[in-house]
Amino acid sequence: MTAVGDFGLIGLAVMGQNLILNAADHGFTVVAFNRTVAKVDRFLNEEAKGKSIVGAHSIQEFIQKLKKPRRMMMLVMAGKPVDDFIELLLQGGAEPGDIIIDGGNSHFPDTNRRTRYLSEKGIRFVGTGVSGGEEGARYGPSLMPGGNEEAWPYIKSVFQSIAAKSDGEPCCEWVGDEGAGHYVKMVHNGIEYGDMQLICEAYDIMKRGLGMSQKEMGDVLTSWNKGVLDSFLIEITRDIMYYTDDDGSPLLEKILDSAGQKGTGKWTAINALDLGMPVTLIGEAVFARCLSSLKAERGRASKVLEGPTPSFTGNRAEFLENLEQALYASKIISYAQGFMLMQDAAKDYGWKLHKPEIALMWRGGCIIRSVFLKDITKAYRANPDLENLLFDDFFNKAVHKAQPGWRDVVSKGALWGIPTPAFSTALSWFDGYRSANLPANLLQAQRDYFGAHTFKIKAEHASDKYPEGKDIHVNWTGRGGNVSASTYTA
Repeated sequence: MTAVGDFGLIGLAVMGQNLILNAADHGFTVVAFNRTVAKVDRFLNEEAKGKSIVGAHSIQEFIQKLKKPRRMMMLVMAGKPVDDFIELLLQGGAEPGDIIIDGGNSHFPDTNRRTRYLSEKGIRFVGTGVSGGEEGARYGPSLMPGGNEEAWPYIKSVFQSIAAKSDGEPCCEWVGDEGAGHYVKMVHNGIEYGDMQLICEAYDIMKRGLGMSQKEMGDVLTSWNKGVLDSFLIEITRDIMYYTDDDGSPLLEKILDSAGQKGTGKWTAINALDLGMPVTLIGEAVFARCLSSLKAERGRASKVLEGPTPSFTGNRAEFLENLEQALYASKIISYAQGFMLMQDAAKDYGWKLHKPEIALMWRGGCIIRSVFLKDITKAYRANPDLENLLFDDFFNKAVHKAQPGWRDVVSKGALWGIPTPAFSTALSWFDGYRSANLPANLLQAQRDYFGAHTFKIKAEHASDKYPEGKDIHVNWTGRGGNVSASTYTA
């Protein structure tokens, strides 16, 4: 059998089909396979007809039709199906030097494991984040590849050709070792959770706090999308506001207010806790979805728990400007937290992550794409070792400019009884981050009092009695002992 394929893809759901069509449009001959073989024939006879796409009816045929080193991508459900297909490829004729690519939303520890496992067999494994939904897959997604770096020269031409472009640059660059690509995609999705929650809170404030109609809210979002908030999510939210059902009423108001989730936001929050990083906004966004799912219970609570009735007085246009600034400032905090997490993960896992390239990868094609990311790219290109986005002059000025409006919105939410968990935690994190002293000194005293967990003394108060840097235990009551508990990090 003659090897004709430049690139092979397993999985003919909408993302897989669109990615194949995208690659064919860019001059590559693509071999398509699906476990349900009938889907291959239907695809070849319909969407793929007349294009440089060939089908395979078995794993063996799929492998035989690909040129060496074979570039074989899977877009299948994360978890066991990925491992199953890896074994099928190994049994079906994959050879040392071949490249297997997982383009699903796999958890990064699984990608770590698979990279090592396949490396022992001479197979180069890549775990890549793919973002942009079905339209992005068809016309240009954001791609975040990581894994065995030996594979990158062989897949670079395909990936950068099919990726979205931002100012002429492909939204795809090598991320790092092992599970780094899927890790960056995980954080991307966590930030996406945060962005969506922030927009939902702005909607709730406009709807319940200001009593605005959906048409009015759509007009506000149209205005916002011409400024610092210009982004895909603001754009689609505007479209949702303007959308009416067949009876002429807004469809949005008919949709059940119980949010779903697929786990990547939760993974991000759990990983942040594991690494001890205060990624509070993503965590609150995940919990907000969890709270929304308690629909029946919330219905019962609404009948027995009272709160204030929102009543706005004042200049509405001015308050909407404050709301725009609150959304912008909170978004800055969310991304600052996300990059802090990736920076810490890189150290912890021994990866070399390139922050300017990550920001570039998110500028186009993906769900969180926005004009805002150009400023992040610029900040990290100017200083790749930037400790925090808030130390960059541009973002420092932006967050200070936004502060008055941001504080007004959070306080109004509290006074009106409208929940703003994402806005509020962003502001609280900012106030905590800018505080040279926090009340954790009392917390340490409490821990030492009840559990002899010890504390350290401030440098300016060090003495012979309390040496600097030493773990100290005090017998607070005179009745306790002088033996301290061992210190450890949970």
